[in-house]
Amino acid sequence: MSETIQTATHGVELTDVAAAKVRSLLEQEGRDDLRLRVAVQPGGCSGLIYQLYFDERMLEGDAVRDFGGVEVVVDRMSVPYLEGATIDFADTIEKQGFTIDNPNAQSSCACGGSFA
Repeated sequence: MSETIQTATHGVELTDVAAAKVRSLLEQEGRDDLRLRVAVQPGGCSGLIYQLYFDERMLEGDAVRDFGGVEVVVDRMSVPYLEGATIDFADTIEKQGFTIDNPNAQSSCACGGSFA
């Protein structure tokens, strides 16, 4: 009799463009054991900063969603801050990189790196 581990889910969305970029980066790394981890940490000029990085670990309380083979993981403490947030990837002259549109952010700093 095997025990089923229940994994929570979260309300973060990953656009198709961002998912394709994550897949491309993972292929470049030659790794298929990594997930995209999104977290909120204290810091920045507005009080909270986003962290986006690849992680091979699954921690107790992690919430996971799969976007076409790309797993997005959010730790239990960050889930409420990120509910309804959308991760996208911008590739323009002005900006290249992942962006987070978070409806929970009441204010953010000018650089867009932190929020309250």
